[in-house]
Amino acid sequence: MLDDVQFVANLAPELAEEYRSAKRYVHDVPTQALLHVRSFAHRLTSLLAAPHQLKFDSPNLYDRIEQLNRQRLIDVRITRALHRLRADGNRGAHPEKYHLSNDALAKLAHKALSEVLNVVTLAYPRLTQHEAPEYQIAEERELDSRELSYRAVMEDDHQAQYLLGIAFKNRALMQKAEQDGDVAAADRLLAKAAYWFEQASETEAQAKFEYGVSLLHGYRGSTQPEQGEQLIAAAAEQEIADAMALLGYFYMVGSHCFEVDLVKAQSYLQAAAAEDQTEAMANLGVLFYQQQQLEQAFHWIAQAARSGYPHAQYHLSLMLARGEGCSADSVASEQWLAEAAEQGQLDAMLARAQHMLNDEHSFGSDLSQAEQYLREVIRYDQRVAAMIELAIALTDGSFGRIDVVEAAAWLKMAKGRADDNELAVITPLIDSLLQQTQSVLQVTGNADERKSLQRALELLSEC
Repeated sequence: MLDDVQFVANLAPELAEEYRSAKRYVHDVPTQALLHVRSFAHRLTSLLAAPHQLKFDSPNLYDRIEQLNRQRLIDVRITRALHRLRADGNRGAHPEKYHLSNDALAKLAHKALSEVLNVVTLAYPRLTQHEAPEYQIAEERELDSRELSYRAVMEDDHQAQYLLGIAFKNRALMQKAEQDGDVAAADRLLAKAAYWFEQASETEAQAKFEYGVSLLHGYRGSTQPEQGEQLIAAAAEQEIADAMALLGYFYMVGSHCFEVDLVKAQSYLQAAAAEDQTEAMANLGVLFYQQQQLEQAFHWIAQAARSGYPHAQYHLSLMLARGEGCSADSVASEQWLAEAAEQGQLDAMLARAQHMLNDEHSFGSDLSQAEQYLREVIRYDQRVAAMIELAIALTDGSFGRIDVVEAAAWLKMAKGRADDNELAVITPLIDSLLQQTQSVLQVTGNADERKSLQRALELLSEC
């Protein structure tokens, strides 16, 4: 019986190579595994188009999948499977922006490998005119940290050095994103990442970019913006998509070394967007939006949103709500807002929670989900508006319970972080809750309730 790698190789050796690489990296460098998954999906679209001599209108993976679908060269199941691989690959490129833990990232990579085999099974009859054969999963040894370290140190293998850097960097950034993460340990990991990126930067252009970023952000302590930006620019000239995207951003807003130049910004962002770099698509949309070219802005922000970038999904929701560069569509707006919130975009999470709490007809209204979103926004961003919304909901029983102690605690915390506009909202809320608590305390005889109310009064009196 075929093993899984042989099964994929029956379609094309290059697909098997992407799958084998993803399989090896899945445990210790899951981000790299997911990038290979995305590359697999890109290669598969080319294979599906070739028998029909279809020329793609765009290099963008989303567009390629949709063009195959429009031409009826793939069915709904293959379309959805390819989009799942595309989305998983995008998450692998920037896991910290999706609030993924190391365990969640590894699970995502394992799930993506299963999806690869699923899409091969679905595409097999179209490409070979035969049903997919049976196969078994081979227990191929995964690449582990010890082997990477050996290759990096003893063999001076630049690719292994780069991959070690990526592993350390992602672990550090995800640890820093955790509320109770060990910041000092994360800083040590970033320093290790910078070291290995520097070692690999001589021959690995992607490592050169990462080393530039490490200098820009001070992975080893002090920042070195000039040297960092120059390395990023050099990597951009070597056509590294992430580097072109960041250099385009530098030209869009100005930086230590690069003055604003919107022509160059557009050029670099478009080059990166052509490589499916989602942040470049989103920033290209922002660039056109600032120039009031709203239809172009909508096009690129929609591209980034469909590619799975949560910040673009949130901004697409706003544009659809306002009818900017498109016909206003409140239903589609709320759907994109929900998609962005589901992926952890904090502005979208707050807005969705507010919609669910304040509009009973809101799309997909779920008050337990609203509570979770508010708590996540507070956890990751200490957002005062989320504290206010949570306090109100805990006071009026929106979550099916009333908790004046927790509501008072959130109002106290919110007041300590509020600006003048937010204080204008918080102060009357504190006064109102204080009066309600005193009134209930005068009439209740329940000992536990009196204890809770007294605690709430203490917190409110400290505001």
